[in-house]
Amino acid sequence: MPKLVPVPDDLSKPFWDAVNERRLVVQHCKACGTLQYPPRAKCQDCGSEDYDWQQTSGKGHILSAATLMDSHLAYMAQDQPHNIALVTLDDEPRINFFANLTGLKPEEVPIGAAVEVTFEEVAPGRLVHDWKLIEG
Repeated sequence: MPKLVPVPDDLSKPFWDAVNERRLVVQHCKACGTLQYPPRAKCQDCGSEDYDWQQTSGKGHILSAATLMDSHLAYMAQDQPHNIALVTLDDEPRINFFANLTGLKPEEVPIGAAVEVTFEEVAPGRLVHDWKLIEG
């Protein structure tokens, strides 16, 4: 499925810079230690604006999944139906990412299965992240 090329803003630029280096990072609050994604201007727990970026393990588990049968977006039509899975990050269970799990039939998405981050080039020098099953 074709993927959109992200257009980072000031807040998300460190995240996308790391993705382009094949790393998955999340915000880390220096005041209380909270890890958070998507990027926010303030800590979701204590409100601090003092944060840095922490590299994650890049591993998670499939929390839930759905099948998109009819997208109104023309660029997605060729791949219908396709998976939309919700991945919970092992480093912080409150952080979730969406995944397509390319190559799996919609009825074959194993809820609870272990996954790891992957990276795909969507434009020269521009990567996006996705997830794949960890083979047992």
